[in-house]
Amino acid sequence: MSMESITPDVNLSRSEQKRLQILEAAIELFCGQGFPCTSMDEVAKLAGVSKQTVYSHFGSKDELFVASIESKCVVHRLAEEVFIDPSQPEVALTSFAEYFGDLIVSPEALTVFTTCVAQSETHPSISALFFDAGPEHLLSLLSDYFEDVQKIGVYQFDDCRSCAVRLCLMMYGEMRLKLELGLNADDLIEGRASYLTGCITMFLKAYKA
Repeated sequence: MSMESITPDVNLSRSEQKRLQILEAAIELFCGQGFPCTSMDEVAKLAGVSKQTVYSHFGSKDELFVASIESKCVVHRLAEEVFIDPSQPEVALTSFAEYFGDLIVSPEALTVFTTCVAQSETHPSISALFFDAGPEHLLSLLSDYFEDVQKIGVYQFDDCRSCAVRLCLMMYGEMRLKLELGLNADDLIEGRASYLTGCITMFLKAYKA
């Protein structure tokens, strides 16, 4: 889950197109000026729709924030396309590593994260909304998948939730750490794919029954 721009689809209805415009405008504003400083009026103006249209799709700013994070992270597509077959965790987790590895070092992901951290003391609810919409959703998907995988008997996980946390944090690596600190990480780009592959290999070896 790199974060993807929402692009028009000729197969979508007019209402669905407007919904996508609203989500794109919302994430741009939330990332650019922060959650507290963003109003539904501004979102409507940037999206090119009326404020009433924004509220018809999203009942509150909180709901819009969660939906915009989910739309950028594409967590639902991840669930449908990656964690399907528990008999091939090597394939599924390798695909997940490519997706998640790109997501966590993307400019959008870093901006949302740093925005939440910067405003955590005055607006802790924003961090909670972000955690539920992004990390919590992802950890739940992984945990459920590990539950299914271990039923086959090839791998056994001591605690599926803890294993999901370990895997995700392992994939952050030095690159995410540097980027969070505002440091240049171009020297790590070339070896990033190899690092992620190594994480999956090490993880699965550790839990082989």
